[in-house]
Amino acid sequence: MSNFILTKAQLQQILPGNPYIDFWYSALERCLPDYEINTPSRVAAFMAQCAHESGQFKFLKENLNYRAESLCRVWPKYFPNIDVARQYAQKPEMIANRAYGGRMGNGPEETGDGWKFCGRGLIQLTGRNNYQAFADSIETPIEDIPEYLQTFEGAVQSACWFWESNNLNVFADKGDMLNLTKRINGGTLGLEDRMKHYNHILHVLGA
Repeated sequence: MSNFILTKAQLQQILPGNPYIDFWYSALERCLPDYEINTPSRVAAFMAQCAHESGQFKFLKENLNYRAESLCRVWPKYFPNIDVARQYAQKPEMIANRAYGGRMGNGPEETGDGWKFCGRGLIQLTGRNNYQAFADSIETPIEDIPEYLQTFEGAVQSACWFWESNNLNVFADKGDMLNLTKRINGGTLGLEDRMKHYNHILHVLGA
């Protein structure tokens, strides 16, 4: 098996204008080999998905500042009408607690788990179950995970852990971005943008 790792110069081409290249490169160099993201096709697929999910490695926490109309469209089950949605609109903590409460291992809305375990990291790790499983994998208390996910190393390592846990190298080896996107997103949202990143990164890597 190859032990390919991208260079800092390649990363600068992949993330043009990102002011934290040195920090991201250090975290990627440390984490990618540990999770066998170690061939050009695997690195390209991983980086493309992360770039889409995090807005080019710029956003490490889910943006939950939704307007009422958007809440009804994105989460019709939890915001079934505009009157309910207006009570929560543009209140991220309340939105998270309602939308994520009582599922993914979270307690009910009033416990605050939805906000505590909202999406963080490069591949938006979400829910107490995922936070706990990641915490166990790196032998760290779950209480420390929300903050760790918003660090360079934590953001990368959690994405690598999610990748490995869901056996995503299988799809990366085939260049199957459609099924990779479904596994990460639950659907095909942003597929065109993910493909654009993927093809660009393959070109940068000379693959």
